[in-house]
Amino acid sequence: MNHPELSVVIPVYNEEQGLSALFARLYPALDTLGRRYEVVFVNDGSRDRSAALLREQFERRPDTTRVVLLNGNFGQHMAIMAGFDLCRGQRIVTLDADLQNPPEEIGKLVAKLEEGYDYVGTIRQRRRDTWWRRYASRLMNLVRERITRIKMTDQGCMLRGYDRHIVDAINQSKEVNTFIPALAYTYASRPTEIEVAHAEREAGESKYSLYSLIRLNFDLVTGFSVVPLQMFSLAGIALSLLSALFVVYLVLRRLIVGPEVQGVFTLFAITFFLIGIMLFGIGLLGEYVGRIYQQVRHRPRYLIQALLEREE
Repeated sequence: MNHPELSVVIPVYNEEQGLSALFARLYPALDTLGRRYEVVFVNDGSRDRSAALLREQFERRPDTTRVVLLNGNFGQHMAIMAGFDLCRGQRIVTLDADLQNPPEEIGKLVAKLEEGYDYVGTIRQRRRDTWWRRYASRLMNLVRERITRIKMTDQGCMLRGYDRHIVDAINQSKEVNTFIPALAYTYASRPTEIEVAHAEREAGESKYSLYSLIRLNFDLVTGFSVVPLQMFSLAGIALSLLSALFVVYLVLRRLIVGPEVQGVFTLFAITFFLIGIMLFGIGLLGEYVGRIYQQVRHRPRYLIQALLEREE
């Protein structure tokens, strides 16, 4: 356990119904790899019996199991950050606890890492999500890649592999909010992607609502690029020039035709359009200001309540 070759980091949030099935499949899958490994479960403030089940699993397999109990719900990515801070393997794999990504696929990622790749992304085959989640994910991926230049075919799949130096670089980053796969991609010198199996959730329900997915993509775009601000600045310049030309047109029309009221509703429409653009820009600017506000407070990204591990 002091020097494992492989660390598997699994965030857990209200997964009581599916943990037994996860334990039954995860450990045999890892045992067949023939490598020293550790499993780092991070309980992200679960309100059900997840923490108790993790403690029981630690007592059954203390040689390969470590359990991190966070003092509240800090979000999936912060839970993974806690696991990254504490894991000791030379190769690290992240896995969701809901069994949508089978633990048996971990061997594929380990094999790719051993080929010399330092970051292994995954693409879900025959996704079992609803149609709107699939198409929304494709649209978000397209927009994100165009803006950030970060290539991730399937950004929603958390089954990913990292070399030790990538995880160390992530740990040294002091961002309060970040998207771990994207951050790893920016640090990687030899990234790759592979296809992995995908299944329906073993039990429970998704923790990501439509709002959460939109919020995640806002964080991703504003955290890795200033292109949205630049685009809004260019749009503001273009609209200002068009508005100036329109004012000149109205002045000339007034001088030639004389006063008229027929165009008042056109002016209203143009005014409302420009106001909408301004409000959108203020909201976009607020996203960046909000990130600065969260960063300068210097609050801890997470708090650890307890750590269950075997004393050496």
